[in-house]
Amino acid sequence: MAPSTTSTITLHINGEKHTLSVDHRTTLLDALRERLGLTGTKKGCDQGQCGACTLLVDGRRTVSCLQFAVAAEGREVTTVEGLADGDRLHPVQQAFLDLDGYQCGYCTPGQICSAVAVIEEHAAGWPSAATDDVRPEAAPPPLTAAEIRERMSGNLCRCGAYVAIVDAVARAAASEGAEVAV
Repeated sequence: MAPSTTSTITLHINGEKHTLSVDHRTTLLDALRERLGLTGTKKGCDQGQCGACTLLVDGRRTVSCLQFAVAAEGREVTTVEGLADGDRLHPVQQAFLDLDGYQCGYCTPGQICSAVAVIEEHAAGWPSAATDDVRPEAAPPPLTAAEIRERMSGNLCRCGAYVAIVDAVARAAASEGAEVAV
């Protein structure tokens, strides 16, 4: 008898538990969109290169088209739908709205989830390829446009809203107390 190719898993998504049976090859993106109706996360290239499907797993950015749903069991998954606090938007969501950090909106959920992680990574002192002083004892550098662009480089926008996206990330970071030099 061949081994089963399905498993029953429990996913913790946006603070709620969801139990479902999935084929082992089902991606987290497909489980969210097709099985749970959470369509905020978008399917772009389906190869992990565009960032449209970016969400947070245990607070870290993840391209959900490359993550198997079974590998997310027991981990905290946050999608763009889970960032707001009721009717109050997350500061990044509000900044994108205020500064037109979107055009067609297709990449926006992934951009927003990535921006949330960028701000947290910067606050934690994680360097990027654009960081001049990467010594552990160095304080996080000001969040410049170059830092934001480098840190957001895994998220593509076909409409070219990059200037507004950088401004939105900078505004949201400043609202959370980061030193910003944009």
